[in-house]
Amino acid sequence: MDSQKKFDKSYSCEFFPPKTEKGRENWRAAFNELKTVKPAYFSCTYGAGGTTQAGTYDTVKEIMDGGFQAAPHITCIGSTPEKIKQLLDEYIKLGIKRIVALRGDLPEGQDKAGHFLFADQLVAFIREQTGDHFKIEIAAYPEKHPEARSLADDLLNFKKKVDAGANTAITQFFFSAEAYFRFVDDCEYLDINIPVIPGINPITNYTQLAGFSKRCGAEIPRWIWTRLEGYGDDLEAIRAFGYEVTLNLCNELLEAGAPGLHFYTLNRAQPTIKLWQDLGLNN
Repeated sequence: MDSQKKFDKSYSCEFFPPKTEKGRENWRAAFNELKTVKPAYFSCTYGAGGTTQAGTYDTVKEIMDGGFQAAPHITCIGSTPEKIKQLLDEYIKLGIKRIVALRGDLPEGQDKAGHFLFADQLVAFIREQTGDHFKIEIAAYPEKHPEARSLADDLLNFKKKVDAGANTAITQFFFSAEAYFRFVDDCEYLDINIPVIPGINPITNYTQLAGFSKRCGAEIPRWIWTRLEGYGDDLEAIRAFGYEVTLNLCNELLEAGAPGLHFYTLNRAQPTIKLWQDLGLNN
């Protein structure tokens, strides 16, 4: 963990672009609440093959208009250099200084990846087209990307993204601090020297957590599953237990020297705000 202790701590939040007017109202309410804790920036996700491109643009524009830094996600699978360049130009005009560069997934019904196959190619293209204008964030998987053949292969793919010009990494969410510590140790062995920010997903819903974990390959420790299952339909107990687990994880990571936290808010403010306050972030 020595490599991570030298970086200034950064605390940020992630949204997804709302698809309905009601969703937009809920997002705006969450944004207005989360503004009070003053995160370093708000990131915003991007659908498979750019399916929510307009929603992402509108969301990050409103974040910027609200006086905060925004970091739009850009995915390269199913896209073209021309489309990516156009998007980068639009974000430069908007005043965006930070990009989250991801491989992404193919849209449903599409079987061709397009020009870009991997995220390191996207990172290199952004650097080629825009120089050092953007701070580029990339994804990291402490427990291995679900499509990677092995941890070793996944780590080498991560290094390719760093070598292509990435500045910072944000991890997929996890519940084992040891997985994060081991990942950072492996990065140090390969002389990877960028901040690796832990991604935090507050536990508030048992069914939702199970679905997310299955899709992204995040392991839920058995003792957490057992406790959650034991609460049945007692939502209050699930949330109280989930909050305790998440708070303890955040404390363990920060005390060990993690260079910040990135909260997956799911467009809800209160779980993140409570964690933020109880952890004493930005104090």
